[in-house]
Amino acid sequence: MQCRLFSSILALLSLSLLSIALNSHAAEHQKLEIVVGDWPPFLDQKLQHNGIIAKLISDILSDEGYEVQFFFRPWGRAYLEASTGQRDATAIWMHKPEREKDFYFSQPVMKESFVFFHLRKRPFNWNSLQDLKGMTLGGGINYSYGPEFNAALEDDLFKQERTDSKKQNFKLLLLGRIDLYPEEVTVGYQSLYRDLSPLESQKITHHPTPFLSNDSFLLFPRKKTTSPALMAAFNRRLKEYRDSGRYKRYFENARRAE
Repeated sequence: MQCRLFSSILALLSLSLLSIALNSHAAEHQKLEIVVGDWPPFLDQKLQHNGIIAKLISDILSDEGYEVQFFFRPWGRAYLEASTGQRDATAIWMHKPEREKDFYFSQPVMKESFVFFHLRKRPFNWNSLQDLKGMTLGGGINYSYGPEFNAALEDDLFKQERTDSKKQNFKLLLLGRIDLYPEEVTVGYQSLYRDLSPLESQKITHHPTPFLSNDSFLLFPRKKTTSPALMAAFNRRLKEYRDSGRYKRYFENARRAE
């Protein structure tokens, strides 16, 4: 009798431990949905791991016990889906005060550096935006290049012809239709070597002085009660990546040297 009772207790205990283990395993692999826009090579549904930043974010959250699925949308729709709580987060965005009503901002995920691309045969130097007076610049549709740039544009210091692709901007530069193309340096070179021929890409360079440097963030919607804890976990692990040197390795060789 006692033997059978002991066996029953052991069986119940084993089932309980198995249930705990399975529940813990499920918790360790909780799914997260993050909505993003295309921004090669940082975020690109055609690239392995969906790009450098997607890989970084996915690895950080995986180490915290989450499985991440990325959804690629136009940037405006990505913002809307996340802000209404349809997704768990959205990446990556520069800080704007008006965005704080919709989101919590993580610690900086990366620093963007925007420079002016130009033709090698047309040497270019600048110290202030006043040096761009009378020029025609390229640019992306509905894209902001910072408050100082926007103010200079509104004052008609220079003109801007916007297109919907980086390739088109570089083509306009090669044709002499624009004098400069402002773009984030890594993003610009990724497009330059992907979209143009080797002969064309060798004709283009950039000025080393950035006209805009800013941090970008992972945004967590205020409408989701889980956001503060998720952001804290992300920030803690991101700091570990930085302190260990692992963070830096994600960006090594991201841009081909000239």
